[in-house]
Amino acid sequence: MQIILKEDIANLGYKDDIVTVKDGFGRNYLIPQGKAVIASESAKKVLAENLKQRAHKLEKIKENAQALAAKIEGVTLTIGAKTSSSGTIFGSVSNIQLAEALSKNGIDIERKSIYIKDPIKEVGSYKAQVRLHKDISVEISFDVVSE
Repeated sequence: MQIILKEDIANLGYKDDIVTVKDGFGRNYLIPQGKAVIASESAKKVLAENLKQRAHKLEKIKENAQALAAKIEGVTLTIGAKTSSSGTIFGSVSNIQLAEALSKNGIDIERKSIYIKDPIKEVGSYKAQVRLHKDISVEISFDVVSE
């Protein structure tokens, strides 16, 4: 089943993308929740017209994302965490702490756009992916230190 997404959905696509999903997922979850519509011929024509009209706005958003990516690229963060004597963290470091550390540096990013591959449970150096736009993502490095 082909659908047009009305909002960004992690691991599926971005707003206004036409994606193929299983029938049950589309009919039972995405469409009733208002997250997608069926990609009929008329819906595709309406989408094309809307995208044409929004092209200028989207280009400006993309330029802002590129500027933010350039600002983030050189940043190295230091995250403090309570640790045991062996260097194991009590709890874990998540994207919330990274978003707070970035905001202290004057860069406001939504925590949902920060992706950490594996849970961080020890002191050390790590990398995280920041998705600023559907075409633009930046890798930031951060160090986890004992408080």
